[in-house]
Amino acid sequence: MRLSASTLDRLPAAIRRPRYDRTTVKPGIVHLGVGAFHRAHQAVVIDDLLAAGSAEWGIVGASLRSPETRDALAPQDCLYTVAVSSGAGTEIRVIGSLLAMEVGKEDPERLISRMADPATRIVSLTVTEKGYCHTPQTGELDETHPDIVHDLANPHAPRSAPGFLVEALARRKAANLPPFTVLCCDNLSANGRTVQRIVSRFAELRAKDLGRWIEDHAAFPCTMVDRIVPETTAADRSAIASALGMTDAWPVMTEPFTQWIVEDRFTAGRPDFAAAGVQLVSDVTPFEHMKLRLLNASHSALAYLGYLAGYETIAATMTDASFAALAARVMDDAAVTLQMPAGTDLAAYQASLLQRFANPALHHRTWQIAMDGSQKLPQRLLGAMRDRLKLGLPIEPHALAVAGWMRYVTARDERGNDIDVRDPIAAKLKAIAQETGPVAERLAPALLAVEPVFGTLGSDPRVVSVVTRQLAQLFRLGARQAVAEQAMPPRTR
Repeated sequence: MRLSASTLDRLPAAIRRPRYDRTTVKPGIVHLGVGAFHRAHQAVVIDDLLAAGSAEWGIVGASLRSPETRDALAPQDCLYTVAVSSGAGTEIRVIGSLLAMEVGKEDPERLISRMADPATRIVSLTVTEKGYCHTPQTGELDETHPDIVHDLANPHAPRSAPGFLVEALARRKAANLPPFTVLCCDNLSANGRTVQRIVSRFAELRAKDLGRWIEDHAAFPCTMVDRIVPETTAADRSAIASALGMTDAWPVMTEPFTQWIVEDRFTAGRPDFAAAGVQLVSDVTPFEHMKLRLLNASHSALAYLGYLAGYETIAATMTDASFAALAARVMDDAAVTLQMPAGTDLAAYQASLLQRFANPALHHRTWQIAMDGSQKLPQRLLGAMRDRLKLGLPIEPHALAVAGWMRYVTARDERGNDIDVRDPIAAKLKAIAQETGPVAERLAPALLAVEPVFGTLGSDPRVVSVVTRQLAQLFRLGARQAVAEQAMPPRTR
């Protein structure tokens, strides 16, 4: 038996399910990138709001390329379960806010029509950093990106997120309709402003007046999102099926903690986000930097170095006291670069992160977090390094994390096994590693010279020196010993 609208009444009484009539819900949001994170985060918030009576804010989900999520959820009437796990146990809930699924690659016209429909007032996105076809170091549209070149030539059949956004906005302009709000929920620096710059530039390349209209009339609020959502495993599916007494083809697993901070700038209305615990602010920037530089930076450090040390998950990595200490040092060093509103307790936030990372119920794979590092490093690690150098402060823990990334993208681990490196420029990085060989004095400067990742920071002699020394330690000692030596010295701010 499969989870679906017709089988909801057969679920065990302990399983929470939608507390509203889904047949009365109208779609008001189109979401691009319906992965596990969106389904464990924003879709849960909307589910709460629908239960409170906000029936005009249902979600139409869209995958731009793969039909995998649609194929899993469509036979279930787009219902799925969220399992919230901690050391105290697991709470299972069925989410009903997702009303329909589209696949952009299969039928771009259908998805564009959904976005251009006057009923759609928000288009939100979790397409990952690489989905915006931009240069991470500058935040500008990569006008040579193959998908951008294609979409400019084929505006009615786009492939990229910017292409879909601009075509839908162009149709709303032509119909004298107000633009929808573009709500980016990805880990980009100043994500709303960055996406506005990318989308406006793409639109300008199509038509200058379209670019100006989007720049003048559309809203791109900045956001900060936070929830740890591991990849769903076969064991997870089996456990959920046992709890439900029926099959869910794609449940999502997550932690109790969740946070969503949003700039209150919308062009066509918004749900009552605050009623569901969303924090509405005038400026997200300090909170975004806090999350990127504390959570995401230490997460990446644990991912690259933990993977090299043979740890499969973040929780397993955190059982090693040296790695836990390194994560704390990365946070400590980054904290001094932050300017937070009065009353923000950074020490408590850092302590909560260490507890969350160590949650044994979350099997968050180091390999999963290590994906797309060329897109993530500028926001997570390099900004704090740059700011610490301006303050005349050392950068050793961050440099070790960068060196861990460099060792990882050679695509060969410490035991001589191949690493499945998933990155938009994986081939380029591997070619550099093959050309230089596993010699830190050659490899580190060569990778630091990859300008789209490191920009001018890669030519700073202080950075070259420290990163080269840390990479040499990794080659000489291996990740476990290198981390142990880095984690133990007294902290220097």
